[in-house]
Amino acid sequence: MIRVLLADDQALVRGAFALLIRSAGDMEVVGEAGTGDEAVMLTRDLRPDVVLMDIRMPSTDGIEATRQISADDGSSGSKVLILTTFETDTNVLLGLRAGACGFLPKDTRTDALLDAIRTVAAGAALLSPGATRAVITRVLSRPEAPAPERLASLTPREREVLRLVAAGRSNQEIADELVVSPLTAKTHVSRILAKMGARDRVHLVIAAYEAGLF
Repeated sequence: MIRVLLADDQALVRGAFALLIRSAGDMEVVGEAGTGDEAVMLTRDLRPDVVLMDIRMPSTDGIEATRQISADDGSSGSKVLILTTFETDTNVLLGLRAGACGFLPKDTRTDALLDAIRTVAAGAALLSPGATRAVITRVLSRPEAPAPERLASLTPREREVLRLVAAGRSNQEIADELVVSPLTAKTHVSRILAKMGARDRVHLVIAAYEAGLF
């Protein structure tokens, strides 16, 4: 059972999400937070698998709450999926840099949202679909502080794999394109994650852009 914490300052929105999540047979709502501070506290106390986090909330906003959750050893195992109506370049970038594992607009289809929760709970990062991912690409293609030394340790094959990851390819698709086994593709991705100091595939792409690879 996937344990979900809802963080949104609007009770009506939380109620709608709660009904949706409870309609899925493999999920349950373990708590609700109306502020960023409550989200941080409840995540630490309840240890949910996934936190659905709004950005605009009283006191501590969703991005700062995400940063605190990711930095706290007691709650860092919880994955944050940001849902917001304010889908701007800055929000996407700051949210992912704060440690979010995904970023979706609130008007995402209900089936897509449930699938996103499952994806994040399973430990995979969620690259936002379509327009959101294009926003990330455009913003990160103008890195503020390139760190080419992080790329120096990558082999030519690892750079090739990294470009495929940035293009949204799965391990199976990478294996098919490079004519290697899925296990070999997975090993390449794991090594790249370690060398780039990234937590998951989303943050690997961010690190690659900031290092000036793209």
